Amino acid sequence: MKFGIVIFPSKKIQDYANSMRRRYDPHYALIPPHLTLKSSFEATEEEIKEIANKLDSISRTFKPVNIKITKIGSFKPVNNVIYLKVDSPEELEKLHNELNATFDGNQEYNFVPHITIGQNMSDDEHSDVYDSLRMSKVHYEDTADRIHLLYQLDNGSWTVYETFRLGKE
Repeated sequence: MKFGIVIFPSKKIQDYANSMRRRYDPHYALIPPHLTLKSSFEATEEEIKEIANKLDSISRTFKPVNIKITKIGSFKPVNNVIYLKVDSPEELEKLHNELNATFDGNQEYNFVPHITIGQNMSDDEHSDVYDSLRMSKVHYEDTADRIHLLYQLDNGSWTVYETFRLGKE
């Protein structure tokens, strides 16, 4: 089975992201807006129990993380993804690094905290959409106090396997 580790932002941020994802993200119906801490990985039912135990331990050692979103960015020319840029407090970087060190530190890209709002676009579509969105005034602040272990269903959608509160004994 495929698993991943994410933070879901507040409803206000999710609503804002979804207002754009509805049009620009083909994964809109498969997963709510999220900040990926650990990209998808394969694990068996037995392995995931151990992973969940480790996640519980890790989450207890981290305090809730402040998230600030101040602009819309793009990963072009690497790929045609448009996202809400999450200013990365040191605690978020540490949490990401700890998760990747604990769970097979291989990652395809460097960690850039973000919430995807558009993807799988042609070059022309990406240019048009990004040019119209990047000047938008964006300012959201949130405190994330949970991380979520997700798994992928047969239809491609993602659902929560288990939730872990940050800093809770």
